[in-house]
Amino acid sequence: MKILIVEDDSAAAVLLQQGLSGLGYESEIARDGQEGLEKARNGGFDLWLVDIMLPGLDGLSMLRTLREEGLHVPALILSALGEVDERVEGLRAGGDDYLVKPYAFSELQARIEALLRRARAMPGTETTLEVADLKVDLLTRKVTRAGQEIVLKPREFRLLEYLMRHAGQVVTRTMLLENVWDYYFDPQTNVVDVHISRLRHQVDKCFPLPLLHTIRGEGYMMRPGG
Repeated sequence: MKILIVEDDSAAAVLLQQGLSGLGYESEIARDGQEGLEKARNGGFDLWLVDIMLPGLDGLSMLRTLREEGLHVPALILSALGEVDERVEGLRAGGDDYLVKPYAFSELQARIEALLRRARAMPGTETTLEVADLKVDLLTRKVTRAGQEIVLKPREFRLLEYLMRHAGQVVTRTMLLENVWDYYFDPQTNVVDVHISRLRHQVDKCFPLPLLHTIRGEGYMMRPGG
């Protein structure tokens, strides 16, 4: 397993690299956000460890750019900024987890292991998902409905994939927060509602048969019909 460390504090970066080496991980260090962006784009990493306060390109901007480009390597944000709003912003920018400095190395180890475990846990061997005339190719990440291509942002694609994997089942807001956003707390925002609305606009607006339904008081369901 290879980890990218994006950290401008040289001493902290070296200590982190030494600790990871002791756990059996190979790692590389990027000293600023632009270098981190380039290294991440080049690939070969199983996990990114990203500080927020970086010279030049900050950590959140770096993550947003990578997610917009469709790169889905797990990212753990390490930051001294620990307020709830700051953690939520980090997760919404593309972080999969958030650890506040200073932290115990044992907790960092546990979070790294959890993220890598989730990344390895493939949710099935299928390469395509279909609900009525809506089709998702999981290899090319291409979405079509009735043969018409639908372009989704990375988070919208992840939301659609989760809903389609659970087609015919009620999916609660909590399930979506945990499995699409990796939030294990309620961020007290309407992030789910906003993304559901955007997704419904994409997959249902121009088609006579609705597929994405709101189940009042329970959650959402992907199914053909009313």
